[in-house]
Amino acid sequence: MAFSNYKSLNRAQLTVEYLHTNSTTHEFLFGALAELVDNSRDASATRIDIYTEKRPELRGGYMLCFLDDGIGMDPNEATHVIQFGKSSKRSPESTQIGQYGNGLKSGSMRIGKDFILFTKKGSTLTCLFLSRTFHEEEGLDEVIVPLPTWDLNTKKPMNSDPEKYAIETELIFKYSPFKNEQQLMEQFIKIESSSGTLVIIYNLKLMDNREPELDVETDHQDILMAGMPFEGVKPERRSFRAYAAVLYIDPRMRIFIQGHKVRTKRLSCDLYKPRVYQYSSTRFKTRAEQEVKKADHMAKIAKEKAREAESKRLALEAKVGDDISKESRVILRKAQDTAMMLRRDADMKKKIQETKQKALKEPKELAFIFGVNIEQRDLDGMFVYNCSRLIKMYEKTGPQLEGGMACGGVVGVVDVPYLVLEPTHNKQDFADAKEYRHLLKSMGEHLAQYWKDSNIAQKGIVKFWDEFGYLSASWSAPPSSEQRYRRRRAMEIPLTIQCDKCLKWRTLPFQMDAVDRRYPDSWVCLMNPDSNHDRCDASEQKANLPCGVLKKDKQTAEVKQKELSEKIKQQQEKLEALQKTTTIKSAADIKKLPLEVSMRPTTASSPQATRSSERSITHPRSPPLPPHLKNPTAPLTRATPQRPTQTPAPPPPKVEPARARAAPKPTAKAPAKTPPPSRSSRTPAKPLPTKPALATKPAPASQRKRIKEEEEEEEEEEEEEEESEDEKPQIKKSKIVAAAGNRGKAVEKAPPPKRGKLAEVVKPPQPEKKGVTTPTRHPSTTPSSVPKDIPAQQHEAKAKASEKAPEQDPEKDPKNAQKGKGLLVEVRVNKEWYTGKVIAVETNKESVRWKVKFDYVPISTPKDRWVFKSSDEVRLMRPPSPISQTPDTQQETEKGPAPMEPDTAQPGTSREVTDSLVTMMRTMLRYFFTPGFQIRKDDVNSMTALELVAFPLKEYFQQYELGLQSLCNSYRSRADARAKAAEEKSSNAEIKLKEADEKLQKLRTNIVALLQQALEDIDINADDELDAYIEDLLSQRNK
Repeated sequence: MAFSNYKSLNRAQLTVEYLHTNSTTHEFLFGALAELVDNSRDASATRIDIYTEKRPELRGGYMLCFLDDGIGMDPNEATHVIQFGKSSKRSPESTQIGQYGNGLKSGSMRIGKDFILFTKKGSTLTCLFLSRTFHEEEGLDEVIVPLPTWDLNTKKPMNSDPEKYAIETELIFKYSPFKNEQQLMEQFIKIESSSGTLVIIYNLKLMDNREPELDVETDHQDILMAGMPFEGVKPERRSFRAYAAVLYIDPRMRIFIQGHKVRTKRLSCDLYKPRVYQYSSTRFKTRAEQEVKKADHMAKIAKEKAREAESKRLALEAKVGDDISKESRVILRKAQDTAMMLRRDADMKKKIQETKQKALKEPKELAFIFGVNIEQRDLDGMFVYNCSRLIKMYEKTGPQLEGGMACGGVVGVVDVPYLVLEPTHNKQDFADAKEYRHLLKSMGEHLAQYWKDSNIAQKGIVKFWDEFGYLSASWSAPPSSEQRYRRRRAMEIPLTIQCDKCLKWRTLPFQMDAVDRRYPDSWVCLMNPDSNHDRCDASEQKANLPCGVLKKDKQTAEVKQKELSEKIKQQQEKLEALQKTTTIKSAADIKKLPLEVSMRPTTASSPQATRSSERSITHPRSPPLPPHLKNPTAPLTRATPQRPTQTPAPPPPKVEPARARAAPKPTAKAPAKTPPPSRSSRTPAKPLPTKPALATKPAPASQRKRIKEEEEEEEEEEEEEEESEDEKPQIKKSKIVAAAGNRGKAVEKAPPPKRGKLAEVVKPPQPEKKGVTTPTRHPSTTPSSVPKDIPAQQHEAKAKASEKAPEQDPEKDPKNAQKGKGLLVEVRVNKEWYTGKVIAVETNKESVRWKVKFDYVPISTPKDRWVFKSSDEVRLMRPPSPISQTPDTQQETEKGPAPMEPDTAQPGTSREVTDSLVTMMRTMLRYFFTPGFQIRKDDVNSMTALELVAFPLKEYFQQYELGLQSLCNSYRSRADARAKAAEEKSSNAEIKLKEADEKLQKLRTNIVALLQQALEDIDINADDELDAYIEDLLSQRNK
C-alpha cells in the first residue's frame, strides 16, 4: 500500500510536557551530567572540559558547558538528536554506552530548562536549539527545534530556504544567551580541534531556597551537590570530581572540571592485594533471549523478501523468454541480482539467528576483582559497571550485609557486558532486578572466598588495620597522617598515572621521597623514572592479578540425612501442637468459654511479670557466646571474626534438679557446663499447679492464624540459617568487639529467642470449671518450660543459696578470691563490652574487687579499671580455643587458670541506686544538650527509666560531636584567617621596608654622584663615610 494512503490517519505526537517528564528519570543529578560525558566518550573524544560561565541575567546565575574534541556531527546526524529513541549505537556487539537515543535530552532537561548545541564536522557548522522557555513563552504544544547550519570556510548559511534560516536564527537570538550571529560564531571558535561538540545548558533548575542544585562557588575546582552534608555521605554522591574519577572502569578520556584535570582511577590498581575470580553462569538469559527473538524476526523478514524477489525473477524470466532486446535483458539481470543479494542476506541472518540461539545455552563469563581499600576503609562495597560505565556503587553483599568487620574495607569491581545485563534508561540501575540480585549474591560468595584467601582474619583484623594507621575505634575515622603510616600505605599500592599525551597508564616504581609528591596534570611518559616505559611508543603495562577459585564446602550424606531428620522431627512437633487445638467456628463457641478467656492472647500475667518482660525487651542483651562455648562437645574450628549472626543460641540440655545438685564440681579436664541463658532472655513465668494437664478448647482464629504465620517465619529463618551455615564462620572474641560496635549494629545485642524454642512464656493457671477448657501451648523440653510447684522451687532456691554461700564469701575464703587473678573477663564501659584480664584482686569484709586490664579500648578510656566482682558491669568468659588465637594470646591463656563459665546469676540493683542513676542520666543529658535535637530539653526532666534506656544516645552524641566540630572549625577558620591576615601584613611590611631600602640606597648613590661632580677629589666608598661627611657639612653650616 502506498505511503500516500496513510496521510489521512492519526499520528502520535510528542508534546513539550514530555521534555520535563522524560528528565524525571534522573533522580541522581550527577547521573544527568554523566549522560553528556558518555556522549563525548562514545564520540571518541580524548578530552572533555566541563566548566561554567557566569551570566547573572539567567536563572541560576551561570551556564554549564560541556566541550569535547570528538568526531562531531554533520547536519544529518544532528537531526537524530531531536528524534527520541533514535540511536546509531544500538547493536548487540556495541561497546558504546549510549543505546537508547535519549541521554542528551533527558540529561540536559534535568539540569536546566534550555540547551543549545554547537557541533563541527568536516566543512559544516551546525547549531541545535531546544528550549522549554521558548515553548512556554510562545504557547506551543509541539516540540520545535531550530537547526541552522553554516559552511566552515565561508561562514555562510547552507540552508536552501532563506526564510527558514531567518526564523531559526531569530528564535535563537531571542531565547538564547547569544543575541547575534557573531556571538554564535564565537562559540564555534571554542571548538579548537578539527571536529567536536559544545553543549551549553542554561536557565538551571533551582531548589526551594531559590539556589541552583549545583554548587560551583564553594570549591572553584569542582561541581558540588548543593545542600549535601559532608558527614555520612560518600564523596561520589557529593562531588562530581570524585564521581567522574570512577565513572569508567578503564578511563581513556581526559576530563577537566573548571579547568583542572580529574585524576581518573582504575579501581583494580588502587586496591591492596587485588585478586580476580572467573565466574560463569547460565542464569543471565533475559537480554540474550531478546536478541534471539529479534534475530529470528529479522531472519523471517529476510526470508520472505528473498522468496518474493525469486518469485519476481522467475516471472520475468518466463515473460522475457526468447526476447533478446537490451532493455529486457537489463531488467532481467537487475531482478536476478536483487534476488541473489536478498537470498544471501536471508542466509546470513539465518546463520546469525542460529549462532545466537546456540550462544543462549552457553554460560556467560564475568571477572570479579576484589581488593582492600587501605586509603579509606569505610568506602567499601561492590562497583558494578556496564560496558565500562559505572551503574551501581558501594553495593553491600555477602558478609558485608551483616555490618561486622568481616570483609570490611573490601571493594569489588565487575564489568557486565550489555548482552548479560541491560541497564535502565538513566544508567543508575539494571532493568532485570532478579538477575541483578543473582549477580550480587554470586559476588557475595566470591567475596567470602576472597576474605579467606587474603588471610586477614587469621592474622587479626584489628592488627591488620593498625599497621596502616587506623588507630581509632571508629570505623569511619580516617587513618593516621604520620609519615610512617603514609609510607606504609604507599609501599603496598604502586602509583598508577595516565600519560596526558598517549593516554596510556603507567605504574611508577616506589620511591621514598615521592610519597607525598604532587604530580602535574600534564604528566607524560617522559617523566617516568622506569626506563622501560619512559616513552609513549612503549606498550602499556598489563595488570598481572593473581587468580582465585571459589571453593564450596560439600556436605556429606550423613550430614544431609541428619539435617533432614531434624527438619522432619520439627515439623512433626508443630503438627502435634496444631492438632491439640481446634478452630472456633462461630460466636456461640466464644460464649461457651469462661469470662477469663477472650479474643485477646492470654500471655499477660501479673503486673510484676509485665514489667519484667518490658525490661527484657527494652534493655540491650549481652553478646552471644561463641559456638564452641554453647556446644562444648563440638569440634573446634578456626574461625574468622565477624559480626554475630541472627541465629539464636540452641536450648541447653534438660537437667534433673536433684541430680544437678548432687553432682560433684567439675575438674579441669571435665567438659564445661552448658551456660544458662542470659538474664535478658529469661521470661518471668508463674508456676503451674502439679495437677494433670487439662483438655484444651479451641483458640481464637486470629490467634491461631498469628501462630501459623510465626511458625512459617521460623521455618524460613531456619532454612536460611541452614543454607548459610557453611559460609558463616564462628565468632572470635577479641579486640574486634569494640571496633565492630562502632561500624554498625551493636555487638552486644543478642537476637530474641524464638517462640517455643529457647524460652517459653508459661501462662497463668485459669480457674478450673467443669466442662470448660482453655487453649494451652505445649512448649519444647527446655529447663525454663518445666513446671514446678511453688514450695519445691523455694526449697531448691534455698538449697542452692546455702551451697553457694561459702564460695561467694570472701571473708571466709580469701584464698579462693585470690584465685581470680588471671581470669579472662568482659567489662561494660559506656554500654560497650570490652575483653580483658584480671591483674589484681582486693578483698574486704563486704566485697571483692578486681582490677581488669583491657585488651583494647578507645583512646579516651583508661587501659585498666577496678570493678566489683558481683556487679552487673563484669562477667566471666571462657578464653577462645587455641586454634583461633593469635600466638601472643595463646601463650597467655596457656598460663591462665581453667576455663570458667559466664557468671549470670548476679544480684539486681536496688531502687535507690536506680533512682540515683536516672537522676544522674537526666543531669548529664541536660548538661550536654545540643540545640535543635529531636527531643526537647524540658522533656528530659520527665523521662522514666525505661524512656531513658530507649533514649537515642548515638544520635545525641553524634549531634553533640558535630556541634563541637563545627565550633572548632569556626575557631580554626578564624585563627587561620587572622594568621593569614598577619602574614599578609608582615609580607606587606617587608615589601615596604625593602622598597624603602632601595630608595635610600638610590638616594645615597645620587648624593655621592652629586658630590663627586662638585668636588672632584672626594672619595666615598661606604655608607658610613657618606653619613659622616653629610653630618660634618651640616655641623659646619650650623656654625
